[in-house]
Amino acid sequence: MTYQHFAYIYDQLMSDAPYDEWMTFAKDRIPEGSAILDVACGTATFTLKMASEGYKMTGVDLSEEMLSVAKQKADASEENITFIKQNMQKLTGFHEMDAVTVFCDGMNYLMDEDEIRSAFLSIHEVLKEDGILLFDVHSSYKMESAFDHQVYAENDDDASYIWFASPGEYENSVIHDLTFFIKKQDGSYDRVDESHTQRTFDSSVYASLLDECGFDIVEISSEFGSKAPIHQTDRIFFHVKKRRK
Repeated sequence: MTYQHFAYIYDQLMSDAPYDEWMTFAKDRIPEGSAILDVACGTATFTLKMASEGYKMTGVDLSEEMLSVAKQKADASEENITFIKQNMQKLTGFHEMDAVTVFCDGMNYLMDEDEIRSAFLSIHEVLKEDGILLFDVHSSYKMESAFDHQVYAENDDDASYIWFASPGEYENSVIHDLTFFIKKQDGSYDRVDESHTQRTFDSSVYASLLDECGFDIVEISSEFGSKAPIHQTDRIFFHVKKRRK
């Protein structure tokens, strides 16, 4: 599968994602002009939106395909953004960043508390004192209501997909099995299969690990900082700061 195909697939799948709401959430909490490391940046839709608002953005992701697409999009928009392939558990080469963002469920690809701890410690090292970390995770409520043996589908002229969500082997985990059909120039279709496993934990687990790794919690909230009960929201949002020595 070429990264051009994957980009089309990913951006189509995420076409209804609330990027503007993520941007507003971040802008309300990160000072204008800050240097931000956007972790698990994907094809960089959020990264580019923040750059257009004057933030100094750097994107990190594990996928070379996604980063190649991100670079193409940045070049097309004439935004000066550096993209680097790295694991969020082993970030290197970054120092004194003003903020780190991990949106769109990036943290949910960490399967156990040790991996989460490693990511928090790695992020802690790249932030300046009082540096800001913003991230969101799926709630347990969403795992049970939206991802419990659910099937989603979309049919378009150029690409269609079927998405099966089923419980994973761990508590509060889900396996996303996606099959895409991409129309080629000759009118035939390529089939592309993707499988992703995600897991979430209670907000108290994230809070405890954040404290252990040297972060002070500013706010834990439901959707984009709303006051709705956390146990009834699809996403839980965290706003924390690197603790002063």
